[in-house]
Parts: sequence; structure tokens; C-alpha cells
Amino acid sequence: MKPRWKGKGSQAKANADPMSKIVSQLQSSLIQSETRGLLSSCSVLVEVDAELADLLNRSCFGRPRITAQEDKQWFQLDMEEAFYLCFSLKCLKVIGEDGYIKSNEELWDYLKSKKPVFPVSYKVYSHLRHKNWVVRSGLQYGVDFVAYCHHPALVHSEYAVLVLSEGDNDLNGRLRVWSDVHCTVRLCGSVAKTLLTVIVNSNNQGANSPSCLEHYTVEEQTITRWNPERSREDQTGPKNGTKKDWCNHI
Repeated sequence: MKPRWKGKGSQAKANADPMSKIVSQLQSSLIQSETRGLLSSCSVLVEVDAELADLLNRSCFGRPRITAQEDKQWFQLDMEEAFYLCFSLKCLKVIGEDGYIKSNEELWDYLKSKKPVFPVSYKVYSHLRHKNWVVRSGLQYGVDFVAYCHHPALVHSEYAVLVLSEGDNDLNGRLRVWSDVHCTVRLCGSVAKTLLTVIVNSNNQGANSPSCLEHYTVEEQTITRWNPERSREDQTGPKNGTKKDWCNHI
């Protein structure tokens, strides 16, 4: 499935301003400003100026939050987004409820306590982000993430992403029976997305600290419906130069 661009000129805009460049600009700006985030349950709140707000929006990290303070702008980061900025890009510090900056290990333990499958979920998020995909929540489509090749204002998401893993955990009950696969693939097809499953293998490394992530491996698989019209040939051949239409559909 090719990218479905939104409007004339969207692809040219994306090519002129690649996501890797925008994320690099955000990283530099956050480091220079020594930005701090505030841990708030399952998210991180970041107070930003107009420049940072623009970079966060263009790079698709977090979502703006409207407050009564007109002179301040706040962005709310999901768990994976916040940890990616802290651990992978090393451009954000997070302050806990006790008022002290949390180390990567402390933040890792906190996020695991809120979301037991966070290590696997984060591995997939960071894997796709490192490949310059824009990764957003896929809750409205019944999946873990949706992936865009650039900003959602310019292009529709291409992939609906399901996170799976080797071993025993809460992620392994999905897609184990044919009805689950069938329903999920049909849903993805109805919203013009390809189902992408990303299987994480921890290689028996556990999840005691974020350093385990370098030992995790991932396997990507796309699942699509088989279309008989594209896969079969008319054995008798067309007559008088006409093309025969097949009436069989899944």
C-alpha cells in the first residue's frame, strides 16, 4: 500500500522537510533549553515556549493541552514518547512527584509499574521511531499504534501496528485464533491500513533495566487479505480482446 497523501503538494512538503531533520532540531532545542517534564500518572507534562511547541507538533511528540494560564503552553507526552526523549534521544529530564529528577532506571521501573508490558511496547515504539516513522496511539482502531511516513497533517497512516512477544505475558492472547486475525485484517482494510505485527524476543534478558533493550530483537510481519481477483488467471483466456471479471470474493 502506497502512502495516501492529503492534498496536492503534501508529498513535496514532506520531502523538503524530512522527519529525521525535524526530530534532530527538537533534540537540540530540548537540550539547549534544559527542558524538564513533570510526571503525572501515566503521562509526562512539559511546559514549552512557542518554538518548542512548534517543534513538538511538527515532530509529532505529545499533544497540546489547554490550560487557564494563557502565558504558558503545555504538552502531554505518552509513556513511550517521554521515555524515548529521555532514554533514546537524551534530551529530556523527568521530575517525579517527589520533586526530584528521575534516573532512566527509576523512570523505567515507574513506567513498568503503570504498564507491565511497557518494555515490549517501548521496544516496538523506539524501533519504528528510529526508522523515522511517526508513531501514534492506535486505540481507536483496536491496535497498539498507527504508523505514518510523515506528519499526519500531510499523509494518512499506512500501518496499524500490533505488538506481540515471545514468552508468557498479556500480549500473547491476540491473533491466536483465526477469527481474531480475520476481524483485525478486515478492520484494517476498512480504514485503508495494512496490519503490521511486530514480534519482540527478549532473548531471556528480562526487563530489570532499560539496558536490556539492546538485547531485544524484533521481527516485522505484514498481514493482508488474499484477493483472488489479483491472484488467479482465466485459464481459457479472454475472447475478442475482452477481460473476464471474476465474481468470487473473500
